[in-house]
Amino acid sequence: MSFYMQPTKNRTDAHSVFFSPPSLLSRIVASLPRPMSLGSAPAAPPRRVSPVRNSFHRRRPRSPLASLITRPRAATPFKKAVAVAGVHADGSAAASSSPPAAVISTRNHLSNLERLLQKKQAPPPPHLVEVEPEPRRHSPSSSIHQTRGRLLNVLNLSSAAFLNSSDKKTEEMSPRSLTRLHRLLSDSTRPSPRGTIGPRWRQYHGAANWDGLLEPLDVHLRRELVRYGELVQATYHAFHSNLIAAPPDRPRPVVLPDWSYRVTRNLFATASVELPSWVQTVVPWMMAAQRTSWIGYVAVCDNEREIQRMGRRDIVIALRGTSTCLEWAENLRTGLVPVDDDGEDVTDPQGDVPKVECGFRSLYKTAGPDMPSLSSSVVAEVRKLTEKYAGEEISITVVGHSLGAALAVLIADELAARAPPHVPTAVFSFGSPRVGNQAFAARVERRGVKVLRVVNARDLVTRVPMVLPSRTGGYAHVGRELLVDCRMSPYLRPDADPACCHDLEAYLHLVDGFMATNSPFRSDAKRGLARLLTQQSSNLKKLYVSKARAIQVQSTPGFPRRHCGHTLPSTLSIENLEVQ
Repeated sequence: MSFYMQPTKNRTDAHSVFFSPPSLLSRIVASLPRPMSLGSAPAAPPRRVSPVRNSFHRRRPRSPLASLITRPRAATPFKKAVAVAGVHADGSAAASSSPPAAVISTRNHLSNLERLLQKKQAPPPPHLVEVEPEPRRHSPSSSIHQTRGRLLNVLNLSSAAFLNSSDKKTEEMSPRSLTRLHRLLSDSTRPSPRGTIGPRWRQYHGAANWDGLLEPLDVHLRRELVRYGELVQATYHAFHSNLIAAPPDRPRPVVLPDWSYRVTRNLFATASVELPSWVQTVVPWMMAAQRTSWIGYVAVCDNEREIQRMGRRDIVIALRGTSTCLEWAENLRTGLVPVDDDGEDVTDPQGDVPKVECGFRSLYKTAGPDMPSLSSSVVAEVRKLTEKYAGEEISITVVGHSLGAALAVLIADELAARAPPHVPTAVFSFGSPRVGNQAFAARVERRGVKVLRVVNARDLVTRVPMVLPSRTGGYAHVGRELLVDCRMSPYLRPDADPACCHDLEAYLHLVDGFMATNSPFRSDAKRGLARLLTQQSSNLKKLYVSKARAIQVQSTPGFPRRHCGHTLPSTLSIENLEVQ
């Protein structure tokens, strides 16, 4: 057959044939030379054209068909037929035993076209096959320096190629998504959405004892519990961040996770017991020499948008748990003593005297050499704030963990009697021990204080001081109870030790995943596991600790540390985590 076309500029190099527009077939046909007849004069040999040496051609990828022109290939049936007949592709006989260069070029083009249109294309040449490089072997010292900043690079992979074959069984376990695993093992900054609770803020503050909000747990109440728990976490972080630069009896800069609140006063508690001076020399970390210790703060919400969302201006008193040796000594003083020393309201309607634990009352009422007592500090600050924001909708919320939860009940009981009657007072506590007897619990409820205790079923602290069945007038809990269980978490070990069961971060983790009693853990829980990896790695299931090492997670031990518009650095290397 013959091809007739308009004259075109011929280029015989591979780039001009296969990379000129507009389509592949038209490019090939356009690149074919004009046919020759048998009677015509022999064509002049084609002029050799040097390839253009510029940066554009050096960067252009090589066409897979280019190698088919230069490399010798086995004869196809089409080429064999042409060779036997001794004719050109246009049907004319060969002029001599050695066909012209144009005919050779035509055969090559048609052969390449035939190969291109085949249904099953031949495998690419060996030099075009991408071979995955072998992973580099790093020394232990170099791997430590490469831990930071590699997690996001791993997440760009389409498959978890970094996992060993021994992890195939665990890879099928939850969570299956690598993105979700990354979020769980990171210091998640995606809290549950804050819905507007303004129209019902009194119900969420306990006006109806949270009836209908606990079973199942209301989504807005869950978010408020986690938010208040993080305000308590700020007290631990402020106290333990720098004990050398800031002694226990000095004010501390508090970095709140919620920017809507502003700290107005630091709070201190003073123990009434003393230890020998040599104890501080032998074990300085026990802080036995300081009777007065920083224990919390008073903060007020001053963000207008948050005030509108909550429906009122909230005053928060946040208190930490036991952290010093003298505080532990006060906790062991479990005898019941009258809560009041001024003679007011000493008996309840049944004639019983309200009593509380001796150690809790000592920390609450004792004043230091140059420091007022915790009781007088809180009452004075709350009175100042209520007078400043008189005429507004105000609420008082006291939150605490462990020892702070017990002191929170004592504070709320006193504020209910001294604060303006229209200001409601509520307590949200985590891992609270028993505070007083039944007469004290009845007085707290009679004064209108609403108490919601978040209790872990395996937390031993919530069961002390012990109550003897044969003893009357013993200890009793106050308020409503929200019971969670660490065995319901798919991430914690079922045999978690007592320290994990009482840990505040474990409490917030359980609250964030709690839906209802005997219900599975919430699958869309937003709170990550990074803080549990930091504080309770031995109580997490081995799957998550090992995968955190595999993807080389870098996490922060506490909430995002923000201060004055800047984020403070705080990192943790996963290399030191222990797998059990």
